[in-house]
Amino acid sequence: MPETSVLQPTDADAVRLAKTLLRTARHGALSCLDPANGAPLVSRVGVSTDFDGAPVLLISGLAAHTAALAGDPRCALLLGDPGKGDPLAHPRISIAALATTIGPDHPDHARITARYLSHQPKAKLYAELSDFRFVRLEPQSASLNGGFGRAYALGAGDLLSSSDPALAAAEAHAVEHMNEDHFDAVDRYARHYAKAPADNWELAGIDAEGFDIILGDDTRRIFFDAPLAVPEDMHITLVQMARAARQALGD
Repeated sequence: MPETSVLQPTDADAVRLAKTLLRTARHGALSCLDPANGAPLVSRVGVSTDFDGAPVLLISGLAAHTAALAGDPRCALLLGDPGKGDPLAHPRISIAALATTIGPDHPDHARITARYLSHQPKAKLYAELSDFRFVRLEPQSASLNGGFGRAYALGAGDLLSSSDPALAAAEAHAVEHMNEDHFDAVDRYARHYAKAPADNWELAGIDAEGFDIILGDDTRRIFFDAPLAVPEDMHITLVQMARAARQALGD
């Protein structure tokens, strides 16, 4: 008898779910190989993303997984909060990746630091310690489980978006400007697009495909209708979305 695959064809909904799990993750389980004996080693780590969606970690030089990744960059990262009830009924994604350390002299260090601390503000203390380093995980493939009967095999291209340097360079100013001068618009984004309650939401990051808002430990993902192509699109799209949210909410 022919073998029956449990995998579903990868569609736009699966890709969006995978990217949502990735962009909203605050922590995950990192698996790597113990350099002493080659056995699997699993640790809980704080998680953010680079501009293109690649996972970013901040880890201590004293941690066991630091030595493991230095010896062998192959690793896997499991993301997805279990929520209430059966933990296996909730979406999760396991990403196979290669780890790259981002030291203070790395050209991407400033951007990665800003993005990580925007998502993980409590990590500022650790980021300033000399033995902590950022690690970027380069996705190779992924296994997405969206719940019962919803299993997908994804490639790196299904997880990553544009890494255009000009777009990435425009992000920091746009986030600061929106949070300081247009916090009312951020509140409307939260209420209209994320169906979140009114509160002191903040923009945590903007990328080519959408943006993330945070309130304490709660992170929500909001996608653009179309990806940004040039830096000017960032301002235009945010203004258009703010106007649409205000009209829809009747504010």
